[in-house]
Amino acid sequence: MSRIHWLLLGVILLVYLVAGTLYATLTPKWQAPDEPAHYNYIRHLANEATFPELVAGCYNQAYLNELTSRRFPPELPIDSVCYEFHQPPLYYLLATPLFILSSGSLLALRLLSVTLGSGVVLLAFVIGQTIFPSKLTIAFGTMAFVAFVPMHVAILASVNNDALAELVLATLLLLMIRRLQSVDELSVKDNLLLGLLLGLGLVTKTTVYIAVPLTVLTLWLTEAQRQDTEQTRFDWSHLLKQGATIYGLALIIALPWYIRNINLYGSFDVLGLGRHDEIVIGQLRTLDFLAEVGGATYASNFITTTFHSFWGQFGWMAVPMDNRTYTLLTVLTLIALGGLVALFITRRLRLSVPGSVLLLMAMAVLLMFLAYGWYNITFVQFQGRYLFPALIPLGLFFTLGLSEALREERTWWLAGGLTLTLVWFVVTGLSSGLDKWAVLIIGLALGLVIARVMITPYWPKLTSLLLAACYAGLALLTLVSPFWFVVPYL
Repeated sequence: MSRIHWLLLGVILLVYLVAGTLYATLTPKWQAPDEPAHYNYIRHLANEATFPELVAGCYNQAYLNELTSRRFPPELPIDSVCYEFHQPPLYYLLATPLFILSSGSLLALRLLSVTLGSGVVLLAFVIGQTIFPSKLTIAFGTMAFVAFVPMHVAILASVNNDALAELVLATLLLLMIRRLQSVDELSVKDNLLLGLLLGLGLVTKTTVYIAVPLTVLTLWLTEAQRQDTEQTRFDWSHLLKQGATIYGLALIIALPWYIRNINLYGSFDVLGLGRHDEIVIGQLRTLDFLAEVGGATYASNFITTTFHSFWGQFGWMAVPMDNRTYTLLTVLTLIALGGLVALFITRRLRLSVPGSVLLLMAMAVLLMFLAYGWYNITFVQFQGRYLFPALIPLGLFFTLGLSEALREERTWWLAGGLTLTLVWFVVTGLSSGLDKWAVLIIGLALGLVIARVMITPYWPKLTSLLLAACYAGLALLTLVSPFWFVVPYL
């Protein structure tokens, strides 16, 4: 990379660290989802030197409602909030020494999460560069997406095990991608490294468990590629030996925790999820909500709230961003989605990237969405932050789509799509009330697209500059959100 590329990487990382520090310092105590329960897990380890047990008294919906509605006043203790006590232990073991050294400082623990998150941001660039070594724009865009989704930064600046889970999963994805790209026979050491990281993921958080089927897919695709290269038969025994090494080591690492949970919770409840579902009495159930509002309203709430909370809905889902911001993000997302569709329809064979790598990334996204849907089958949990473990693949595809949509030859297609969107907003607004900000935002975007037709002959690198402008705007939104939304309302 050139000096300017290293400078850009440093700028993105620095802006992320500044934003993360802002969220960590300006977000009031406990005003991040589930933060008191995660904090109490660490405190239990520090004070008792034993792993905690999830019991019925750990969840009290009425008390939680009082805490959140009154914004965690000092006279209401959070000691009894312990419904995360079933979580795998690795993050809490890492955080306990810091808890002891800092005398239980909430800020210190939040900054630990910010630091772990910086590793995720850097790995986003490395993964993008590994997949597209000749297209650093894609790598920087993926990195910027991961660094500048406001809600993602807010979560990475709170006390929870998400940052470590994302870091482990990102490292696993990188190893899988390099395995798919390798032309050499992989050594036992490579398999042991993958098994070690997979095992650490199993004792970090259940969101990392999507790496289990992704590893199977990687092994199968690698063997299939070897078969095509060497013109040999598919070697099932070779595949099984690699799988036995990887999964055997991962199971050795996770097995003590599984046995502990079985002895503690019974019924082969290796993850404590059965006990968790038993104690969360009062949490809104999907069947009850469906019966109350109907399928159409449920689907509308599911899509809208998921989208809003993915980009930014702060506190305990109590502080959404304003509609103008969501409209702008909706337009940006639709542009990226349209560009991605166009890319795979018209330029799929010119991506110069092994299809197996893109398949792996797509499967990571799909599995994360399936896990999100599965969770919402039982409980109403329309929280887009649950998709963040797949944020690097999402950022990669988002950047690919956005860069394709901003290409010169897509200008009139983009203008047509924006025109149709503008017309739709105006027509629907005639009956329900015109959203002036939406019309203004889409109109401005359309004007910029049309203006580009006249500018392009004099500015051939405009596509990269427009992409950079999109992510610069996202970075600005991330930096100002603590002052616009978090501090005034929390």
